[in-house]
Amino acid sequence: MARLQGKTILITGGSAGQGAVEARLFSAEGAAIVICDIADEPGQRLAVEIEQAGGRARYIHLDVSKRADWEAAAAIVRAEFGRLDVLVNNAGTISRKGLMSIDIESWHRVIEVNLTGPLLGIQALAPLMRDSGGGSIINVSSTAGMTAHYDVAYGASKWGVRGLTKCAAMDLVDWNIRVNSIHPGQIWETTFQRDARPGHWEANWMVTPMGRHGQPEECAQLVLFLASDESSFITGAEIPVDGGLLAAGLMRVRAKLTDEFASGARPPLTQAGAPKADSVTS
Repeated sequence: MARLQGKTILITGGSAGQGAVEARLFSAEGAAIVICDIADEPGQRLAVEIEQAGGRARYIHLDVSKRADWEAAAAIVRAEFGRLDVLVNNAGTISRKGLMSIDIESWHRVIEVNLTGPLLGIQALAPLMRDSGGGSIINVSSTAGMTAHYDVAYGASKWGVRGLTKCAAMDLVDWNIRVNSIHPGQIWETTFQRDARPGHWEANWMVTPMGRHGQPEECAQLVLFLASDESSFITGAEIPVDGGLLAAGLMRVRAKLTDEFASGARPPLTQAGAPKADSVTS
């Protein structure tokens, strides 16, 4: 239980959900934790909780879309901790608006938080990480960053995070900083899960080969690995944590539909000018 001993870790969106799970886990593994968020009260409570459990934690108010907030956070971390070893760009938002319905204000807000935020964070904190001897940056993207998504701003931002990760991995390697992205699928007990429209989660369970949703702890364990020295030869990687959705979700659903059509559980389909499927002979 000391895989992060001596490290200082900054987590954005750290007041609740996946970020809070990571904060508790990383503290238990020996790290000093800097919790950053715009949700001040729960963030402050979490910092107190970690300290009462024997760890070291500090809460800093941080709007990831504002360069001044990042610069202030960097100054506090340098002054109070003297180093930074890991940055977890976990903060995110969603608009739930499609291509033709999204307004420009919603577009800008999602891009600013999900994509500009990680950029500003890397720019502000990479020099401190360099001065600390190097480290690891973990950008939280999404399966939406590897395929289409009904929310156009969210999908575009998460694809952008994927590209930002590759560029940062290339540019920061000489500073001994590794940069990787994780791509969660359907994760339970998150704000995104609670705000989803009826039927969304049931549909996702059906197309996820493992037949369940993920847990924040499962994402946190992956981030823990990437934050630790155990992943010292990994940079520029994109790692799904999605129950097999991207790798096999489509083929699994197709196989199930094939069985249903073959058994007669679903009526045969027709195409204009083509015979019914059950009348075709080889």
